[in-house]
Amino acid sequence: MPELSPRRRLLVLAICCMSLLIVSLDNTVLNVALPSMQRDLHAGTSGLQWTIDAYTLVLASLLMLAGSTADRIGRKRVFMAGLVVFTVGSVLCSLAPNLELLIVFRMVQAVGGSMLNPVAMSIITNTFTDPRERARAIGVWGAVVGISMAAGPLVGGLLVQSVSWRSIFWINLPVGLAALLLTLRFVPESRAPRARRPDPVGQLLVIALFGALTYAIIEAPASGAGPVAPFAALAVAALLALLWYEPRREEPLIDLRFFRSAPFSGATVIAISAFAALGGFLFLSTLYLQNVRGLDALHAGLWMLPMAAPTFLCAPLSGRLVGSRGPRLPLLVAGTAMTASGVLFAAFEAETANATLLLGYVLFGIGFGFVNAPITNTAVSGMPRAQAGVAAAVASTSRQLGQTLGVAVVGAVLASRIGSSPYRQTFVTAARPGWWILTACGLAVLLLGLLTSGHWAHRTAERTAADLEPTEPRRPVGTAERA
Repeated sequence: MPELSPRRRLLVLAICCMSLLIVSLDNTVLNVALPSMQRDLHAGTSGLQWTIDAYTLVLASLLMLAGSTADRIGRKRVFMAGLVVFTVGSVLCSLAPNLELLIVFRMVQAVGGSMLNPVAMSIITNTFTDPRERARAIGVWGAVVGISMAAGPLVGGLLVQSVSWRSIFWINLPVGLAALLLTLRFVPESRAPRARRPDPVGQLLVIALFGALTYAIIEAPASGAGPVAPFAALAVAALLALLWYEPRREEPLIDLRFFRSAPFSGATVIAISAFAALGGFLFLSTLYLQNVRGLDALHAGLWMLPMAAPTFLCAPLSGRLVGSRGPRLPLLVAGTAMTASGVLFAAFEAETANATLLLGYVLFGIGFGFVNAPITNTAVSGMPRAQAGVAAAVASTSRQLGQTLGVAVVGAVLASRIGSSPYRQTFVTAARPGWWILTACGLAVLLLGLLTSGHWAHRTAERTAADLEPTEPRRPVGTAERA
């Protein structure tokens, strides 16, 4: 990629952030619309889970393929294709006549989305080569998630209340088209110096693993252990096959050597934990506010602001801290705040009083605002730039897999405990195990952030970088590079 002027680099960052905005906004807007969709399409709890997880599941399954393909054939080309497919998928979702087709069209959206975020992050990584400048750019990237969380509930609530749930997909059209035209004009093409070969067997194993695992979790409460046991067995078999097959390929879909780096492995598990907490948090909160408290979509969206605003404010601060002091402090703040929020709901039934509900939302927003920048920066820092797309895709896959599992597990626990009981009377009690699961996710962020950001962890990152790029001289790892 040619060296760009500071103004051009900022423009490229803004264009990449537009793609993140429509993908993130789509998820937050959809959560507010769930009760309306449930009534209109006559969906049960598992149906609502699938409207979210069909998207995140396909996204998680294809992200690594999209990242490696972009490195091979051109990041700008794949990015533009993703914008087209995502926009078309949004139109189809707005026209879906039933739940089954809505789920199918959400999967079309996800195919396009898989070509956006990891590729955009790879473009950013190759545009901002200075570690400190890159950390700040990633902080801005994380702030966009906060914007989507702040704007999503309000925009979604307003659209659902004034038009219908179908209108929530319309907002992707102008943003997607604008991003497409700006990308065509201002984003330079880039690719890895040496093309990586496709890995179709690895890709099929990833799809089998994620798909079978998610199906088993979501359908277990309604179907029982017997019917879903073959899917659980398939997930285990696919995982074992991946661990056996991928190290034997010269250019695997998932380079397992990445995970020899403790910071990289820690960032992967932290991403799964943090986004599982996010998925479960939004799922429980939306159902509680609208189906238990009886709020309309707009007022439910307003109640989400105390969570969204801190995310927006803390994300750029986290990026600056990562750039100047490394990832440890942001991760410790994130883990502590998310754990405290989970305990407040699980042990003290925070949702039953306005003051504690507000405090729980604020704490979770602070935690989630601090967690995104260190995840992203750790995933791409220290890795060879030629594999930036794959490294960023692993981080993005971890996020989507975490959100998929969060909705699947928390939704399954909720469905199994509510059963046929009156929804409003049993929701708070039935949701308590789900809140304990989210507490455990926050605790995992805290402990792994502490464990994988020390001197021992940095040494494993240096050894891994040398192993991945043995022909280049080893560079000293500065504070920002360690992030």
